[in-house]
Amino acid sequence: MNRPDVTNHIIPSFYYQFFQEQIMKWEYNSRYPSIDDLRNRAKRKIPRFAFEYLDGGCNEDVNLYKNTAELRDVELKPLYLAKHAGSEMRTELFGHIYDAPFGIAPVGLQGLMWPNAPEILARASFEHNIPFILSTVTTSSIERICEITEGRSWFQLYHPAEDKMRDDIINRAKSAGCSVLVILCDVPTFGYRPRDIRNGLAMPPRMTMNNIFQIMGRPEWAIRTLLHGQPAFATMKPYMPEGLNMKQLGLYMNKTFSGRLNEEKIKAIRDMWKGKLVLKGVAGEEDTAMAIRLGLDGIIVSNHGGRQLDAGQSSVGALAAIAKKYKGQIKIMMDSGIRSGPDVARAIASGAEFTFMGRTFMYGVAALGKQGGHHTISILKTQLQQLLEQIGCENPMKLHHYRWNRDHHHSL
Repeated sequence: MNRPDVTNHIIPSFYYQFFQEQIMKWEYNSRYPSIDDLRNRAKRKIPRFAFEYLDGGCNEDVNLYKNTAELRDVELKPLYLAKHAGSEMRTELFGHIYDAPFGIAPVGLQGLMWPNAPEILARASFEHNIPFILSTVTTSSIERICEITEGRSWFQLYHPAEDKMRDDIINRAKSAGCSVLVILCDVPTFGYRPRDIRNGLAMPPRMTMNNIFQIMGRPEWAIRTLLHGQPAFATMKPYMPEGLNMKQLGLYMNKTFSGRLNEEKIKAIRDMWKGKLVLKGVAGEEDTAMAIRLGLDGIIVSNHGGRQLDAGQSSVGALAAIAKKYKGQIKIMMDSGIRSGPDVARAIASGAEFTFMGRTFMYGVAALGKQGGHHTISILKTQLQQLLEQIGCENPMKLHHYRWNRDHHHSL
């Protein structure tokens, strides 16, 4: 474990002691103390096509940047003279008390960014007691991730075109002990992503000479990928014909996941799945109302990290109206645009009851490999704990009392 690159001669001893305590409590690499540091290192360590797949949005990236920019317009009001006995991050969600009010969002093709990335993050989430959501189209299977997390992981379902495949995947999640099923509603079409098209990562994918040269320039990534094996859609493996070339694979995935989620499809899943059921990708009041009417347990307000609809609202913009109308009727969570501990606080102060991040954790794994999950979670916990103590907030669910209302000049 690395000692901070600071001494008591440079910063006050109490400040140094606080962060030493956090470093001793959580696994922490002081050379990369921010998510921006991890992002910059990830960019240097993995091929450009992999980084751009992770980092980019759709069309002109308007909503990608708006997500974080509008979230960071949220201001919190500290109460320095109020009585404060200490802050606690633990948060209850669906009957389980997590150690922090954030989790790891589902990301497709994680093994493309770094070999074995889903397992690295699942193991870190389990040890830090935060939720991990596995995507249908990532590179580890439902069974393997549930084994690592002892059934605490969540599974996000890309709805298949065929009911038989849908039922089988849901039954596999049930048999593996998955605790929460998440159904995705914001990918009725694949987003138009110019970088991915240029890099050959659209459907169907292709490997260009330019991509090969990029791989040669990242020898550690190349060697580790070679040793681990080419990334593949592990959960989908039982349903895929053997021997597909890259073009055939792309056509197969397009055909398999064609179709839009609707009320009838959600009803069928609700009837099958007796555990907690969450709808992810909600961006409006109408879809929230339907989720409540159909008996879902939660929603994740999200615009897919700005990767699907460039002309849409930011996630925090959509959250505000949804939370105002429906809070207390369904568990309201949020992802998209959250990059730090203060961002987690801003989202919760805006009405979220829990938060998720995708890119943030992938930057950590791409930057630091096996230690990336632990390190990223530690940064976020440290940042959030410091913020809660700074403003005098007892626990995250009270953050809405500390949101500054610019119009009325008082906290809500």
